[in-house]
Amino acid sequence: MKRIALAVTLSLFAASPVFAEACKAVSADGKPLAGAAKTSAMTKCCNDNAKSADGKPLAGAAKDASVKKCMAG
Repeated sequence: MKRIALAVTLSLFAASPVFAEACKAVSADGKPLAGAAKTSAMTKCCNDNAKSADGKPLAGAAKDASVKKCMAG
């Protein structure tokens, strides 16, 4: 049982970079955004993608931590 729990935990950490890379600050014509437009786009994207491992939306401190991690890169 401990091995299964360890495997699940490790797989969640391995999958977290995949979720973090979902946000790209790119304009409609494919050019990278800069300044306030980039910050706004990244904040919106990170807030929209703040979900738990089972796909449920996060709330409170968990959402704040997820968004902060996403914004850091």
